[in-house]
Amino acid sequence: MNVFPENAIFKYNWRTYQKKFLDNLDEYLTNNHLHVSAPPGSGKTVLGLEVMLRLGKPALIVTPTLAIKNQWIQRFCELFLDTNTVPEWISSDIKNPGIITVTTYQGIHAAAGTDDEEEETTKKSSKITISEIIKKLEKKNVGTLILDEAHHLKNAWWRSLIDLKDRIGPTVVSLTATPPFDVSGYEWQKYIQLNGPIDAEISVPELMIEGDLCPHQDLVYFSLPSQEEQKEIEYYYAQAAGFFEELKNDPIIQLAILGHPVYQKPMQHLDWIYENISSYTSGLVYLNFRGHEIPDVHFEIIGDQQRYIPEFDYFWMEELLDFYLLIDDINFKEYEEHRTGLRNRLKRNGFIEKKTLSFFHSKNLNQILNSSIGKLQGIQEIADFEFSVLKESLRMVILTDYIKKEYLSNGTENYLHLDKIGAVPIFEKLRRDNSQHKKIAVLTGSLVIIPVSAKDSFDECCAGKSLYGISMAPLPYDEKYLLINLTDQIRQAIVEIMTTVFQNGEIHIMIGTKSLLGEGWDAPKMNALILASFVSSFVLSNQIRGRVIRTDKDHAGKTGNIWHLVCFNSQDADGGHDLNIMKRRFKTFVGISNNDVPSIENNFERLHSGIIENIDEVSAVNKSFFELAKNRDKLAQRWKTALDQGNILVEEIEIPQNNMTAMREMKMDYLSRMTADTTKVIISSVLLFGQDLLWGVLRNIRSINSVKTLSVFLSLFGIAGVILYGGKLYRSVKLYVRCKDMARQVHSLAKVVLHGLVHEKVIRTSFEKLSIVSSSDKDQHAFCYLKGGSRYENAQFIQTLQELVSQIDNPRYLLKHKRSFFFLKKDLYYPVPEIFAKNKKNAEFFKKSWDQMLGRSELVFTRTIEGRNILLKLRFQSLLKRNGRIEHLHKWTR
Repeated sequence: MNVFPENAIFKYNWRTYQKKFLDNLDEYLTNNHLHVSAPPGSGKTVLGLEVMLRLGKPALIVTPTLAIKNQWIQRFCELFLDTNTVPEWISSDIKNPGIITVTTYQGIHAAAGTDDEEEETTKKSSKITISEIIKKLEKKNVGTLILDEAHHLKNAWWRSLIDLKDRIGPTVVSLTATPPFDVSGYEWQKYIQLNGPIDAEISVPELMIEGDLCPHQDLVYFSLPSQEEQKEIEYYYAQAAGFFEELKNDPIIQLAILGHPVYQKPMQHLDWIYENISSYTSGLVYLNFRGHEIPDVHFEIIGDQQRYIPEFDYFWMEELLDFYLLIDDINFKEYEEHRTGLRNRLKRNGFIEKKTLSFFHSKNLNQILNSSIGKLQGIQEIADFEFSVLKESLRMVILTDYIKKEYLSNGTENYLHLDKIGAVPIFEKLRRDNSQHKKIAVLTGSLVIIPVSAKDSFDECCAGKSLYGISMAPLPYDEKYLLINLTDQIRQAIVEIMTTVFQNGEIHIMIGTKSLLGEGWDAPKMNALILASFVSSFVLSNQIRGRVIRTDKDHAGKTGNIWHLVCFNSQDADGGHDLNIMKRRFKTFVGISNNDVPSIENNFERLHSGIIENIDEVSAVNKSFFELAKNRDKLAQRWKTALDQGNILVEEIEIPQNNMTAMREMKMDYLSRMTADTTKVIISSVLLFGQDLLWGVLRNIRSINSVKTLSVFLSLFGIAGVILYGGKLYRSVKLYVRCKDMARQVHSLAKVVLHGLVHEKVIRTSFEKLSIVSSSDKDQHAFCYLKGGSRYENAQFIQTLQELVSQIDNPRYLLKHKRSFFFLKKDLYYPVPEIFAKNKKNAEFFKKSWDQMLGRSELVFTRTIEGRNILLKLRFQSLLKRNGRIEHLHKWTR
């Protein structure tokens, strides 16, 4: 029986992909779960409400924030009930549920006894246990549980929801823009336990084709540290260099390392070496640098026949100091005074933080770049530029991490030096130099500033919510702006009010914090975004960026520019920590590339900004991005060109050639076998088919009476040789072909992985529908993805393949492949991925698949003494080799 009113019907037409989704709803719900992954702007809320109506049972809707909670109620009333009045049977109080109850994850979690205060209220709520809440929900016969932005549930809130789910047994509807694919296997299993496997997926390119997202582009502004900041950075590097030179020749450290038991009697400390291989190796590198001869026993332990010792550099210095100062307190106890003094000096200079030692990735250095004053100038230039292009049509949002109220002044002037990034410093920078007369506002949880010109619109919006007499006062040092007094009366409605004023055009630039506006906030008219935030997580980066890519029903030609700020560190060969954070951020979303032939993919390289090698190139790179930002008219065409090149978004793995060294050695092994088998086949053929010639020669030799017998014997020998070595030649040729180039090598490995995952039922899609696509580029990087599976199945395939080609760390099982290249013999090893290493039976199946595809191997259990010794040698080799970074790429392709 449906508990909802008959007139509760969606009043618009469904989009193509939404109708397709709803047509398959019964199929998705067979396991009593519905798990939908779709980007911002795809209408997840509306789909969730429609599913709720079709299920026809009282529902509990759980959201991450108050703003999103209010959106659900607002959307249902507006789009399904065609009213602005919330009926009494919709409740927003978890303690008093209705036919529809909308609350926050924090509210549910608070009920479990961890917190008495919900995120959206300043008043303490009365305590109520999770059991009491469940009883109330059971009394209301709640049968549908909707989890909005379900990626939040990998954390502590998960337990409360699992308890609730187990008790009331609802149909679970989970909606997310960003499944947390980057979490650990354990966290992912928790996520799937609550939400179920992903049933339906909608990608950004699909939404672009439907016209539900506007053409948009990512742009980068590179700033440089100020003179003061540059001095700090140079001083920091000088300090690091000074410590390095001092400690290289420190006699006490030399004495301590020499006297450590692991270097005195290494065979008696194999357990310690096994657990601390990097510390052990750093000591060997250091002692070699100081001129000490390394005894043979150490090379025997680490399996280094070439006796190679790397150069002592900053990396090994960090490992050595980590060993001396932080890891081994017992064996360095007699040097405690020296260790304490050195540790304190390193802490004072910012090289040790929270028991982590690093010379060039410290919090102090990163903070200089993160909050560089140069970024304020960049924000100013971007705002001025975008306003010069869009004029009164500009709807820009600037998101940052902090408010920084201390940069406000109570005096009649504000000349405070702006040396930090935050909402107020950004506002001040734009306010002080505003020759274009831009309308600037601030919206945070505790501070709201509006331009005087927006007061009438603000008052009108307040009146629409029956809010009158809102207290406000002029900014003490600038009467063109008003400070809004955030009383309890207006606090809960302020975001919606300010959003309306912004949408109406009374605000050109809104400065806010990511905590308030980062997730779930909706302002379709926004056409420019500056991320002055330093967020790099998989989930939140995508959520923040999603605010500007929505379409505007009042402006069919809307385009969006998303600006990212980077402070470039010329002292760092990689450009610095700020740039590295940016690169990680770009892995979390797909967008249009800036290549001559545009494509749709993730990763920072798609911007085609080139490699900045010195500060002289920064200005030119910024100029190129401003040119792109200006050409909004061409943006739609670039998207169309890119969309025409594909019909599916795939996730593929990019493997550097360094990671495929073992496969190249296997290829040479097969070449050696093929050569040897070919030689043996030729010899056998001569013995078989050359008998007539042999007979003619030998029959004239009277001294041999059994020539005919010899001929028969040689013929039989030749036949056996052709059969035996012909078969071996066929197998060696087949194996060689499978390892002939990078693409075929990774394809062979991928087939082994796929067979294993299908056997383990991790991949449930029919095998006939699946295919492996592999390729390589001019740089000899291999690419591979699974075609035909779900997004989850492809992610698991990629992750497992990555384990197989990554550096060996501590796998439970290894596969040993014996290699012999002519007279050279060497064993090659591959780690058995974790999912196949749970027990010997699983590992044996993986070995069987490997043998069929890549030749005979042996399974090695590493939890024995012999296995551990092998693992020790392999980990040492991995430590020295330092393979390239494996990347996950998302590409729109056919």
